[in-house]
Amino acid sequence: MKDSSGPSPPDASNSSESDSSLITNSEQETGATPDSPDNTGDPPTQPPPENGDDDWETPEEGELGGKMTFLEHLDELRKRIVRSAIAVGVSFCCCWFFREPIFEFLAKPIYGAVDKLVFIKPTEPFTIYLKASFVAGIFLAIPVILFQVWIFIAPGLYRKERRYVIPFLTSSTLLFLLGGTFAYYVILPTALTFLITDFGKAFQPMVSAIEYFNFEMIIILGMGSIFQLPVIVAFLSMFGLITPAFLWKNFKFAFLIMVIIAAIVSPTTDVINLFLWSGPMVLLYLLSVAISWVFKRKAEKRNQI
Repeated sequence: MKDSSGPSPPDASNSSESDSSLITNSEQETGATPDSPDNTGDPPTQPPPENGDDDWETPEEGELGGKMTFLEHLDELRKRIVRSAIAVGVSFCCCWFFREPIFEFLAKPIYGAVDKLVFIKPTEPFTIYLKASFVAGIFLAIPVILFQVWIFIAPGLYRKERRYVIPFLTSSTLLFLLGGTFAYYVILPTALTFLITDFGKAFQPMVSAIEYFNFEMIIILGMGSIFQLPVIVAFLSMFGLITPAFLWKNFKFAFLIMVIIAAIVSPTTDVINLFLWSGPMVLLYLLSVAISWVFKRKAEKRNQI
């Protein structure tokens, strides 16, 4: 008697063993396993260099600090200017209480050539104290001002480059103060002696206090700004806009420009004062070439990784 129940279904255990065998054979042909990183779809992670180089950074660390639109840049610039103005205002208020000692300190370089400063208009003493307190406030607030400059340019830097904030603030502040000190103790006495004692010995000097103060501030603030040249070159080198080869190749043109600037801003036309203005600029330019070379070497070392 024939069985009417029909053919029996395939055994489930035999089917499972067959599927497992197919998977195993496929893995052996491709060389991949279920836990292999090739099956996850993620690219392999680049290991750090074995020599422990500090210039190596992951793609996330190498990303720019942030991307901003043009209007966002303008708004950020407005914030930094406002905060810098607030810092100068607070410093001005603090210096106003010491306005007389501040002006006495600023007037010392000329006291060797004249006995006393004079004023012509009734409002000049008040104006002089305002200007003296304002300039002193700028020197007092210069770290805050430079910090606001750094915050403004930081979004355009890589994360690794933003770690230069402390060297930037320290070097910029010290260079600005060094430039002002050089102008106060070296350039001013030499220029005043040349103008008043040498060329003005046939006349009775009556120097206006406000004219002297304006003359002095141009020299001090101008030399403080000139001493920022190495910092500016460092930033341009960091962005790859200039190279030490470019600076050295164009040194003769830069020297001519520096002499022309020194001749324009120098209060006198004698060779000594021209040298006192152009000499520091040449030294700062050579220092800038060395700083640009250091940043170029760092960039080349980072690109080789």
